[in-house]
Order: sequence, then structure tokens, then C-alpha cells
Amino acid sequence: MSNLGLVISFTFLLQFCSAILDPVDFLALQSIRKSLEDTPGSNYFSSWDFTSDPCNFAGVYCEGEKVVALNLGDPRAGAPGLSGRLHPSIGKLTALAEFTVVPGRIMGALPETLSELKNLRFLAVSRNFISREIPAGLGELRQLRTLDLSYNQLTGGLPSAIGSLPELTNVILCHNHLSGSIPPFVSETLTRFDLKHNDLSGPIEPGSFPPSLQYLSLSWNRLSGPVERLLPTLNRLNYLDLSLNQFTGPIPGCIFSFPITNLQLERNQFSGPVSPENSVTIPTVDLSHNMLYGQVSPLFATVEKLYLNNNRFTGSVPTTFVDRLTAGSIQLLYLQHNFLTGMPINPRTAIPLSSSLCLQYNCMVPPVQTPCPNNAGTQKSRPTSQCMEWKG
Repeated sequence: MSNLGLVISFTFLLQFCSAILDPVDFLALQSIRKSLEDTPGSNYFSSWDFTSDPCNFAGVYCEGEKVVALNLGDPRAGAPGLSGRLHPSIGKLTALAEFTVVPGRIMGALPETLSELKNLRFLAVSRNFISREIPAGLGELRQLRTLDLSYNQLTGGLPSAIGSLPELTNVILCHNHLSGSIPPFVSETLTRFDLKHNDLSGPIEPGSFPPSLQYLSLSWNRLSGPVERLLPTLNRLNYLDLSLNQFTGPIPGCIFSFPITNLQLERNQFSGPVSPENSVTIPTVDLSHNMLYGQVSPLFATVEKLYLNNNRFTGSVPTTFVDRLTAGSIQLLYLQHNFLTGMPINPRTAIPLSSSLCLQYNCMVPPVQTPCPNNAGTQKSRPTSQCMEWKG
């Protein structure tokens, strides 16, 4: 063979060798494949032919001889997912930086071996049937940025070690059966924290979240205690939902100046007067079903959809609300089931069809007759005895 032929053969051999997957990763992928199946209608695993290069498999991405990303299942919206269980050999893919699983019917626990993936930055296994507890070993993944285990059947507490992860940006654990308290989270890059629809309880200590937080959803839990020292430090929030909990104490006025687009604090045990610092520009504010009292602040008249119903507000509704309501600037104003004594509106005033007003069951005869939601009941006014007894 000529020297040129030797060079060409050697070059080809180098290219071929460089494409060979690390045997440990190869065997790990085989084990992962054996523990999972396509659900009817899915053909995700059709490309997983182990007589060829696994780095060409659907959802497998390599750098050199190591797997660096594994996306199990067809990522197209509405595509059938996978069934089976996640094999512990996932922990052998030590270079893995990203691991995702599409919605499907995968059951069983998360493998404890996930704690061995020290390079993992993105972990998303949502909308399956993952059960048992979140492995405490996830708190060893110091580079983890996104943790999404939402819409599963996870139980037990939230491991405190996860709160100490320094790089976390997104924590999405909603729609599970998690219980216990919420530990402090120290990551200065945390922006999204979603634990709605769980069974979490107890107070949230001041300083539990960093000022970087922009999205906080804790609704449908059993969380309790005050928030007046927790919330003022979170002045970058653009979404806040604490509804359907047992939070108590006053609502800090400063939060109405935050860049929030949707504020949901309904169905708690918040009490006291509500005093925004400036005109409220949040499009939707829901403070209904609490124990708030005092007069309705005119600074709320700039809100498009305002729910103050089922509280203990007293006095007359400020004139600014009437002006903005008749101008069509207020789309919804629910004031039913309070102790209000008046609203300075002419009974002949035409309220735009695009606006909704409900004044039922207050300490007055509603000056205008407007349709109310069914749960407002049929009584137009409170009994006089209740209005005499209630003093705010």
C-alpha cells in the first residue's frame, strides 16, 4: 500500500473511532431502552437500533464519545409518550447536561442515581405518573438550573438540599402531592417558582426567596402565616398567586406597585385595611374571600378587573370607580358580600355591556340593577341586623 493510502486509511480509522460511544454510555442506553416502551401511536424508539451509532438515535445528543443530552419521547405537541420505568443506569451517563421526558405513562420512582449526574443543568420529567419522594440526592446537582417534575404523583417533602442549589433558575413542581413546608431557596438567579396544587403547609419564612424571583405560584395548598415581611423584598414579581391557602395578616401595600400582570390572593384569611401606595396598574387583582376591612381605596379604580367580593369592606364606593366604570375602563368590579353603604351612581346610568358590576348583599339597596354571578345568591341586601352589628 502506498504512503498516501496508509494516510487515508489511518484518517478514516481516526474518524471512525472518534464516533464510537463510550461503552459505559452504550450499555446505559441499552438498559434505559429495555425499561421503556412506545405507547400506542408512538414510534419514537424506531431509530434506536443498537447495531448503529447511538449518537444518531432520536433524542440522543453526543459530544465526542459521551452522551450530553437525552430527550426521551417525541417532543411534538400531542404526540403519544412512553410507558415503563426510568432505569437507574441513567446515572451512568456522567456527562449528561440535559435530561427530559415527554408527557406519557412512565411510572415508578425517580432513580436515586440521578444524583450522579454532576453536570446536569436541565431536568424535566413532567406529566407522567412518577411517584414516591423526590430524591434528596438531587441536592447534589450543583449545576442544576431547571427542575421540572410537574404533573406527576410525587409525595413526601421538598428536600431542603434542593433549596441550597446555587444555580437554580426554574423550580416547577406543581400538581403533585407534596407535603410539609417550603425550605429557603438561596439561588440568586431564581426567577420561576411554581408549587401550586400540592399539600404543602406551614409558614414561609421571610427571606425564603431571592429578590430575583419574577413568578411565584403557591395556590391550592395549606400554607399559612403572614406574608408582610416576605413579599416586600420580591419587587421584581410579574406574577403572584397565593390563592386558596390559609395566609393571614395584612396585605403589604407595596406589592400593588410591583410590575405584576396578575395578582391572585383570593380565598385566604388576610385581614386589615388594604392601602396601595399609588394608583394600581395591575390589570387583574383578586382579593376576594378574605377578611379585609375598611374603605375601598380609590387607588384601585385604575384596575381593569377587580375582585373585592366576600370581605368586610365598609363605607361608600369612591366616585372614581363610577367614572371609570361608565367610561368602560373597568371591565369587572365585584363588590358583593361586603358591608358597603353606598355608591354614588345615578340609577339611570347606562353601564357599558363590556363591563360587569355586582353590588349584591351589602348594607344598601343596589342603586343600579346589574347581573351578578350565580354564587352571589339572590338576596339584594344584607339584613339590617348584620349591618348594625358590624363595625369594621
